[in-house]
Formats: sequence, structure tokens, C-alpha cells
Amino acid sequence: MFKILEKYSLGPKINYVLVEAPLIAKRAEAGQFVILRVTEKGERVPLTIADYNRQNGTITLVFQEMGKTTQQLGLKKSGDFILDLLGPQGNPTEVEKFGNTVVIGGGIGIAPIFPLARKLKEAGNFVTAIIGYRSKEYVFWEEKMRSVTDELIIATNDGSYGEKGFVTDMLKRIIDSGKKIDRVFAIGPAVMMKAVSDMTRPYQLKTIVSLNSLMVCGMGMCGACRVTVGGKTLFTCMDGPDFDAHQVDFEELMKRLDTYKGEEKVCVENWQKECSHGS
Repeated sequence: MFKILEKYSLGPKINYVLVEAPLIAKRAEAGQFVILRVTEKGERVPLTIADYNRQNGTITLVFQEMGKTTQQLGLKKSGDFILDLLGPQGNPTEVEKFGNTVVIGGGIGIAPIFPLARKLKEAGNFVTAIIGYRSKEYVFWEEKMRSVTDELIIATNDGSYGEKGFVTDMLKRIIDSGKKIDRVFAIGPAVMMKAVSDMTRPYQLKTIVSLNSLMVCGMGMCGACRVTVGGKTLFTCMDGPDFDAHQVDFEELMKRLDTYKGEEKVCVENWQKECSHGS
């Protein structure tokens, strides 16, 4: 059982949770994730570690209420408990002094680029962050991102805050300016990461993406999280979650992410009916 010390909303269906997990916090690094269960018979879902504090023994999770499990987690309050937390899982993001780095986050993917940007900054890199939101009401962690970057560019799809456009529009502007870029990191929806990869490939800009494939066991046994990278089948949980973006088969990844959309929809609807009858 893992105690929730803080919980509040960051935006529409977007939640911040501070969890007491000293053993996980002790070993956590940027790029890693945890696998949690909310109930004894519930599914196991991966959530990227958005922050960690070794001294306080806490980790931060930021999630959007989408499926049944994240909606159940969204009902938790400060003082409640999460049944299971397994982690830290996955390989930490490889960080060294690259030079000029660009970190790109879209939607919920903005949360995990915070510890990455911090680590890049600590390693002596110049860090430019491009963070994209649907609109102003979805904007979160702006000041936190400013605290760990040298340059912050905010974009919204509708132009209601920051600059109007997509993260790729902002990246293209930097590339066109002639500024030297030594490494690009992108975390967010698969379609966004694919767009970033497609943009950087002609310029041979090394680009790393953190894949959000379907996952069950998180220990390399079930094979649910398999992805094709460089023509080889790899497991996101054990070989990733970070991969060379230009080697990832994004078309396959996106098709696999849609595999259980129908079942997920039915599961949520049935659970909501149960809840309404129970009330």
C-alpha cells in the first residue's frame, strides 16, 4: 500500500499525485516509470515518473483520466492509498553533455520531460523546451519547466496561450534559424513523436523518443509491449522506454495502441453503470 500525500487537478481530467514510495524514490531516474494497480482485481498500468525526491521518499505521478483504471485513480484523495506500485521500471534516459538540446513534450508528456530537462541542465547542456497543449486550460507546470531550462517555448493548438501551432512548428523554426542542435528528445502522443521524428530525420538530428506502448507485466515476459525498432522486435519495458526515433516503426506502434479501443470503451461504460447503480 502506497499513501497518497497530495492530490489535485492540473487541468481537465489531468491529475497530480504525490506518493510516499521511499524505495522507488531512492533509485528513480529520468525516463523511468512505475506500474500500478488501484484495486486487487484491477489491471496493471504504466505511468512515467514525473518527479522524485530522494530525501522525502516521494515520487510524483501526473496522469489523465482516460480508461477505467485512470478514472478509478482519479477518484482517490489525499490520504488514500494505491494498492500496488512496482518500480522504478525501464532504463533511465541516457544523459551526458551533448551541447544544445531540445526537449519536446506534448500533453501529459510534458510531465516526464521535467526531470529529463533538469538532468540535462545539471549535465551542463543548454536546454530548450518546447511544450504543447491543446488550449490554455490545459497548461500546467510552466514555471517548473522554466526553472530547469534555458529557453521555454509554449504552444497551443488554438493560440489561446503562448504561440499558436504545434510543437513541430516551433521545432521547425529553431531548425530554420540555423541554431545548432545536438540532441532532440520527445515525449507525448505517438502521432506527435512520429511528426517530430519525420521532421528531424532529413537533418540527421539524433532524436530520442519515449514510447508509450501497451504494457501488462512490465518485466519482459508477456510481450505485450513489443515494438519494432531498426527492424528488430524489442520490448519497451526492458529495452526502453527510450529508443532512437528514426528507427521506430511508428505505424505499427499506433496500430497496436488502437488494438483494444473497443474493449476499453465497453469496460469504462460498464464500470460507470456499476458506479451509478451503486450510488
